[in-house]
Amino acid sequence: MSEQQRSSKMRGYEMRKRAEDVGRTRQRIIEAAVRLHGTVGPAATSISAIAECAGVTRLTVYRHFPDETALFQACSGHWLSLQQLPQPEVWGAIGDPVARLTAGLADLYRFYRAGEQMLTLVSRDLHAAPDSIREAWVVRNRRYVEVLADAWPMAGEPTRRAVIGHAAAFSTWCSLCREQGLTDREAVEVMVTLVGAVGN
Repeated sequence: MSEQQRSSKMRGYEMRKRAEDVGRTRQRIIEAAVRLHGTVGPAATSISAIAECAGVTRLTVYRHFPDETALFQACSGHWLSLQQLPQPEVWGAIGDPVARLTAGLADLYRFYRAGEQMLTLVSRDLHAAPDSIREAWVVRNRRYVEVLADAWPMAGEPTRRAVIGHAAAFSTWCSLCREQGLTDREAVEVMVTLVGAVGN
């Protein structure tokens, strides 16, 4: 191998190593942000705290994430990638409205229980999140309600839709299961009964 070939090979190795180091640093920052969001909440998570938790400087954090929105999106995306997310497309394939509501609420309540700590802190601090994160939260929750409500006769009926929205909310799960001590299954049964009683 010529000196030029060896030099070229070494440069390629160094570039790959540098890229891997950059990727590892970025991942450490993201994981530090997730850890802090899940323990103290987004509103109390500063760039300095993230840098300290990740073992990097504030400048390094800003080098990887030039603004709060980019960091929050990366943090949110990473946390969500580790969860078993609700599957409204699966509920939507169920024609019977009661069966769809039962399956959908069971799926949502499972997700809420698994992600309770993070969801509690993020929902509490949603006012401090970038607009794009708040909008995504609203759109995701609206999608859940639409899929659950659309199976019912007169799906646009506002009272039933409102009650379904209440049933699908994380705050409702917290009230029924954390504050009142119901199991997820019991909470689902109560909410399905309530929705079914609307208009009767």
